[in-house]
Parts: sequence; C-alpha cells; structure tokens
Amino acid sequence: MKRMSRTSGQVLVLAVLALGVLPFQQTWGAEAVIKVGEYASLSGGTASFGSASHKGTVLAVEEINAAGGVLGKQIQLITEDTQSKAGEASTAVRKLISQDKVVAILGEIASSRSLEAAPICQEAKIPMISPGSTNPKVTEVGDYIFRICFIDPFQGTVMAKFALDSLKVKNVAVLTDVKQDYSVGLAQFFREYLTAHGGVVAKEQSYSSGDKDFRAQLTSIKSSKPEAVFLPGYYNEVALIVKQAEQLGLKVPFLGGDGWDSSSLVEIGGQSMEGQYFSNHFSPEDNAPQIQSFVKNFQTKYNQTPDAMAALGYDSARFLADAIRRAGSTDPVKLRDALASTKNFGGVTGSITINAQRNATKSADILVIKGGKFKFMQTVAP
Repeated sequence: MKRMSRTSGQVLVLAVLALGVLPFQQTWGAEAVIKVGEYASLSGGTASFGSASHKGTVLAVEEINAAGGVLGKQIQLITEDTQSKAGEASTAVRKLISQDKVVAILGEIASSRSLEAAPICQEAKIPMISPGSTNPKVTEVGDYIFRICFIDPFQGTVMAKFALDSLKVKNVAVLTDVKQDYSVGLAQFFREYLTAHGGVVAKEQSYSSGDKDFRAQLTSIKSSKPEAVFLPGYYNEVALIVKQAEQLGLKVPFLGGDGWDSSSLVEIGGQSMEGQYFSNHFSPEDNAPQIQSFVKNFQTKYNQTPDAMAALGYDSARFLADAIRRAGSTDPVKLRDALASTKNFGGVTGSITINAQRNATKSADILVIKGGKFKFMQTVAP
C-alpha cells in the first residue's frame, strides 16, 4: 500500500478542517443497514429476564424487516451478553458504540446494569432505551436515555395501595435485596405510600443477590406478626424466600414487583407461590387483538407463552423503529428528539407516552399466582 507523504497528509487535514468535518465523524444513514445494539443478560443469575427480552426484541426486528424495514433499510440487531455480572454492561455498550457503530442501544432489564451503561451512551450521544429498568435514576443520567416501562415510584405505590385497599392489610414487613437498585427503590416507594396512608412497616430485613439461606431474616419477620410481606426482589431469590417462609410457618401473602416475572419463579418455589401477588407490565390473558396477535406469533416462533420481559423487549424495538421513521433519519439528535416526542405509541404493554423525564406514562397490571399460572387481576392507571 502506497504511503501518503507528510505534505499530502497536511493538505488533506487542512481541507477536511476547512469543511468543518472531522475525518472520523460518522455519516449517519450511510450504512446499507440500520445497526441497533442490544445488551442483555443471556446467561448468569438473571438470564431468564435477558433471554425473554431478547426473544421479544428479535421477533419485533424480524417483523419490522419483513414489512420492509425502516427508511428503506433492514435493521441489523447486534447483541452482547452481560452475563448478569457487574462490569459487563459497560464493556458491552462500549463495544457496540465504538466497534459496531450502532445508531441506538436497547437494554437492559436490570436497573443496576442500565445505570452502569447509561453514562457511556449519554457521553457518546447514542440513544439508549431500557425495556424494563424501573429505577428512576436510569433516565436521570441524561437526555439520550429513555425507558418504555413504568418506574418504581408508580410500581411501589401501586402495590402499597393494593395491600391497603384490596387485601385490607396495614401491618406489612419489607424484605429488600440491598445489592439491587431496583429492589431498594421499590421498597422505598412502597414504604412511603404505606406509612402515609395509615399502614405500618412491621419489620424491615435485607439480603443480597445470590444468597440461598433466608431463615434468619424470615424468623425475625415472623416474630413481628405481619399481615403481609413486601418482597421486591428478583425471581431466583424470591422463590427460595417464599418457599423457606412456608417451611417456617410464615403463612401470609407475599407481594412483589415485575422482578418476579419468570417461569422459573414457580419452578423453584412450587406450591409455596400459590396465592402470591405482584405488579407487572403485561398479561398474555388480555384479549386485546394486538396482544393476542403478539402472543400467537411469539408462541409460533418459540413454542412458549411470552412473559412481560418478552413483551417489553418487543415493544422497545418497535418503539425505536417508530421513532426512526418519524425522525426520517438515524442522526442521534433527530432520533433523540423523536423518541422524546412519542405520544400514545400502541405497545403490547400498553399505550406509551414519554414524559419530560423520558419515562413512559402507562398503566400496570396486578397478577395473582393460581394453579402455577400468573392470572390477571386488575389494571391500575397512572
């Protein structure tokens, strides 16, 4: 390969600078495809979440491409596995941005990993859309960070209101996973609403992700004689906790959030999960035509019923594609503005309107576990 002379190189640099363009600047829209990045926990402790959201995302991309793509181009989804580990999310998004040159990033479900990745996307000015991270801090990182799920203040309030108004219980213990921003946030907002409306926190206990023995915490909770226990954790520990509670004779309702939503919950917890309640983004029992079409297509492709994480992954990809169409471009500023202006987007997880904080304003479903299935109880509007 012929080497450029110093003089020729200097002339080229001066010419480029005269045009006001840096030689390494990306020309948005020049690619033959639209590259979209995804980071998800496809392995490790919360793989059920990541695998489900990834399946939903893949289905949406396939449907979008089959319908002609976006702006006349096919979407190319590039996925990185965070392995459910701290540190992997930042590595994944750096690679997607610097090497793969993606125009936007989808992920993650876990709030802790979204909080790790969001500053990198914000600094690079690459829009990031979280399918399911509910901690309020996620979108506070900056104006390129969005989510399509409801947030913890709403979810925590919904479950506290449900405990007081529907279950008619006032004396509630709280058991929190201190290693997860998601759990800590949900516990905070549940506690605030409960105590402000005549309820009492009977006892507060904590654990850490990965723990297996919760008998000490549960024994302490049992001694406080609660009428219910709020357990805003992830499905793997939740199932063990509820199972051990039953063994210790702590037979009161357990309440949780969307972190419970996994088929593994009942597989691990078994009969002990019967009659427990949690808030969620989606129910496959909803008879709305759009939801039933999604459920049918998902079952055809994967031979399983989609959960809320699958539905959120599906909606996140469609939400992004809709914004790219409205922007008429993959330019990051135009795309950011289109995402921010989204009103009444028809998702399978509800009608999505993005507010000034780049959060989704939408309703929540409350489900009860019966016969090993997640049964729809009621919808709570914001």
